Amino acid sequence: MLLLNIDYIPGSDKEFEALGVVKGTIVQCKHFGKDFMAGMKTLVGGEIVGYTEMLTEARQIATKRMVDEAEALGADAILNIRYGSSSVMQGAAEVVAYGTAVKYK
Repeated sequence: MLLLNIDYIPGSDKEFEALGVVKGTIVQCKHFGKDFMAGMKTLVGGEIVGYTEMLTEARQIATKRMVDEAEALGADAILNIRYGSSSVMQGAAEVVAYGTAVKYK
């Protein structure tokens, strides 16, 4: 599955039809122990690695779910991919991946 965050396929002379918007979403939270340690990190500054890892994993899962939805439509690619995230509650975040599923003609 070709994944692009632009609205065309570079170097391709293939025409494609838009199948529709596809998305994948997940709400994920950290383990209490790691969340406590992240709170301690705010006192000294720097990257909160536990949250970075959590959001990276969440983006991967959301992307996989988006691809699965596109494959179910028979898509060959997903164009104009975007990601969004929001805090749902203390220590939990929603991550959404979305784009336009397309099929080569």
